[in-house]
Amino acid sequence: MATLPQLFEKCRKPRKYKDKRIALRQCPQRKAIVDKRYILTPRKPNSALRKVARVKISYKHKGYTAVTAYIPGIRGADKDLQKHSVVLIRGGRVKDLPGVKYTVICGVYDMKPVYARRKSRSKYGVKRIK
Repeated sequence: MATLPQLFEKCRKPRKYKDKRIALRQCPQRKAIVDKRYILTPRKPNSALRKVARVKISYKHKGYTAVTAYIPGIRGADKDLQKHSVVLIRGGRVKDLPGVKYTVICGVYDMKPVYARRKSRSKYGVKRIK
């Protein structure tokens, strides 16, 4: 705890916001190239086979950064992704997968939309069914 003379001499500074999605570099989305696609198993209470991809985000000046991105969807929506596929990624961590802080956006570039969706369609790149 600071004393009053200390506070008069040096006032308190507000905490700086730490960006958790460093690889996006202050952008909402980034274009990336799939390096490999594989399956991860979630943390302790849950059990499943979650599809993830190791992607390279390219920058104009500083080469690229490799990150792990979650592939959302149901019923084999990720089957089309393979090495050198182009995808768009956004921030959004998956709580039960350690180290996965990014998500692939469906319906953009080589990632196909998840046609079986009826709710939350905008997240999965599906138009409204009439």
